[in-house]
Amino acid sequence: MMSEASHAPAALRYMPGFGNDFETEALPGALPQGMNSPQKVNYGLYGEQLSGTAFTAPGHQNERTWCYRIRPSVRHQGRFSRIDLPYWKSAPHVIDDVTSLGQYRWDPVPHGDAALTWLTGMRTMTTAGDVNTQTGMAAHIYLVTQSMRDAYFYSADSELLIVPQEGKLRFATELGIIDLAPQEIAIIPRGLVYRVEVLEGPARGFVCENYGQKFQLPGRGPIGANCMANKRDFKTPVAAFEDRDAPSTLTIKWCGQFHECKIGHSPLDVVAWHGNYAPVKYDLRTYCPVGAILFDHPDPSIFTVLTAPSGVEGTANIDFVLFRDRWMTMENTFRPPWYHKNVMSELMGNIHGQYDAKPQGFVPGGMSLHNCMLPHGPDREAFEKASNADLKPEKLENTMSFMFETRFPQHLTEFAAREAPLQDDYVDCWDGLERKFDGTPGVK
Repeated sequence: MMSEASHAPAALRYMPGFGNDFETEALPGALPQGMNSPQKVNYGLYGEQLSGTAFTAPGHQNERTWCYRIRPSVRHQGRFSRIDLPYWKSAPHVIDDVTSLGQYRWDPVPHGDAALTWLTGMRTMTTAGDVNTQTGMAAHIYLVTQSMRDAYFYSADSELLIVPQEGKLRFATELGIIDLAPQEIAIIPRGLVYRVEVLEGPARGFVCENYGQKFQLPGRGPIGANCMANKRDFKTPVAAFEDRDAPSTLTIKWCGQFHECKIGHSPLDVVAWHGNYAPVKYDLRTYCPVGAILFDHPDPSIFTVLTAPSGVEGTANIDFVLFRDRWMTMENTFRPPWYHKNVMSELMGNIHGQYDAKPQGFVPGGMSLHNCMLPHGPDREAFEKASNADLKPEKLENTMSFMFETRFPQHLTEFAAREAPLQDDYVDCWDGLERKFDGTPGVK
């Protein structure tokens, strides 16, 4: 919880919008008006810019935030020493005797007896691309039972997309406080300092570590101005700061390595800020899906919540795709996701309920991986049910699964291959699919 030396609103407040230019202050008059860098800032604060893009990025992509803080960030760092977080891996991470080619599925990673923080409880499942060239991603499971005590973290490698599955966490960041529960997500930008506290535990969830360009809303094209994820439903925290002297630790992730330094105070000391580079949360229950209303089945990209572009137009570094409650009304149509091979690599996670293409075995907290150009689709039970269903309008309920999809092959870590609860028989779920071919014309 926040200490007595913290200056945070009694009830957390958020500002609506995605990519907005916000301004917020925790003390009246702390935010300069009409300019960014006055000779002297009120309250004796230091002005400092946090740049999330290159200075020369096009205007519609340029992201930066001006912070007015008790100490400049250079006072929040000291001499670094390397530390090891053995379960948190970065790409490229290819293990010779681990086969990443295959269809894989895991049961939920169980909680053990060890006390785990946000840093020590991170378990990397797959990596893709190259953290040094800022392409690709990593997919993690987090297991958190203990708050970070006078300990802080930021990643110079990536922004983090966090998808809780159980428990409730608080992210106390330089720019404000976010409380996060299942069926919500949060994005923590690259370079932003934060501390993670357990509000309800144990906590478990999924993390997509994005090495590349920032997540943005997908273009809706002919869908138009509404539905899918609407900007107003994204929430950015108001300013909150800590003015506290205490022996503290700051850990930085940089080029896949972890470095630690000791400082004598909290680095969460931004009293006011303005800009468009900030953390954000989003309630997945506000996502408005669209789909076919007569026949056939659109590509799953129709369910994209966020996308991180690559250098190839229309091909994502990462897509975050959501499969939630929705109506199915298509006529004369096989309604579950169809069988396919895909240039994208698809890692799925189940937040709660049952996924329609895999009614058995894909449980909340579980994950699956279908790497690029590997065929996959419904199991026999789902195929038979969908092929013979009375096609009345049907509402899929009690379901929320997601996909981290990337253009790059996803390589299994040693933890994913040898320690996580891998379902060895998953690939057998398609064995029951029968040969139904009959050369007689008109036979279905």
